[in-house]
Amino acid sequence: MAGNNSDTRTAGCLLTGIPGLEHLHIWLSIPFCTMYIAALIGNGILICIIVSQPSLHEPMYTFLSMLASADVLLSTSTMPKTLANFWLGSSHISFNGCLTQMFFIHFLFVADSAVLLAKAFDRYVAICSPLQYATILTRNIIGRIVMATLSRSFIIMFPSIFLLKRLHYCHVNIIAHTFCEHMGIARLSCSDISVNVWYGLAAALLSTGLDIMLIAVFYVHILCAVFRLSSREAGAKALSTCGSHVCVILLFYVPALFSVFAYRFGGKYIPHYVHILLVSLYVVIPPMLNPIIYGVRTKQILEGAKQMFANWPKNLNKCS
Repeated sequence: MAGNNSDTRTAGCLLTGIPGLEHLHIWLSIPFCTMYIAALIGNGILICIIVSQPSLHEPMYTFLSMLASADVLLSTSTMPKTLANFWLGSSHISFNGCLTQMFFIHFLFVADSAVLLAKAFDRYVAICSPLQYATILTRNIIGRIVMATLSRSFIIMFPSIFLLKRLHYCHVNIIAHTFCEHMGIARLSCSDISVNVWYGLAAALLSTGLDIMLIAVFYVHILCAVFRLSSREAGAKALSTCGSHVCVILLFYVPALFSVFAYRFGGKYIPHYVHILLVSLYVVIPPMLNPIIYGVRTKQILEGAKQMFANWPKNLNKCS
C-alpha cells in the first residue's frame, strides 16, 4: 500500500505479523492464544485473591495487584490484533489506531517498570527498616506512588504521538511486526526521524534505565541486610520473598533489553523474524508466568487462594 502523506493517514497501515513465518501463523496462534488466555485467567485470579482477602491489603500485595493489572492490559493491547492477523489475515489498522496501540504498549511498559521499582522499595523498607515500615508506606504514600507511576508514564510517552504525527509519510506503510511500536511507525516516514530516535533512547534511559539502576541499588542493600541477620530462618524467608521478585524482574527486563539492543545493533546478526517472534512472546510470557511465580513462591498468596475458593459458595449465596 503506497501513497502520499494524506493517503497513509487515511488508508492506515498493514501489520505483516512475523515476517518470514507467515506460513506458520495458524500454528503460532495456538501457543500465543493459550498463553494469552492463561495470562488473563492467572492475573484475574491473582487480583481477585488480593482484593477479596483483607490479610493481603498490604503495600506489597497492592503493588502486586497493580503489576497484574498492567500485565493484563499490556497483553490485551497486543494479542487480540495479533491473533486476528494470524487467524483471519486481518493485518489492516488505521493510522490513529496504530498510534493508540503504540501509546498504550509503551505507556504500560513504563508503568510496569515503575511498579517493579515500587516493589523493590517496598522490600527494601520491609527488610532494612522493618520498625518504620508502617509509618513509611502509609496509604497516602502508596496513593502518591500510584499517581506518580501513571503520571510519569503519561508524561514520557504522550509526546511520542505528536513526534509521529509531525512526520511526512510516503511510499510504503507496511509494518513488519505483530503490533505498532514507536520506531516501527517512524520508519514508515520519508522525513528525518533523528528526533524520534533520540527521543526514544532518552525515554528508555530516563524511565527503564533509571528504574533498573535504582532496583539494583535497593537489592544490594537488601542482600547486605539479609546477610547481617542473626536468624537463619528470617534470612531464608527474606531471600525466598525477594527471590520471586527477582524472577519477575528478570522476566521483565532481560527480553526487553535484548529487544532494544537487537533492534539497534543486531540487525546484521539476528534474523528479523527471530527478533519479532521474541518481542511478540515478550508481551505475553511474563504476564502468564508472573501469577505462577507469585502463587508458588508466596505462602500468603496460596493461603489467600485457599480461603477465597473455600468461601466461594458462601459468596455466591450472599449474591443470590
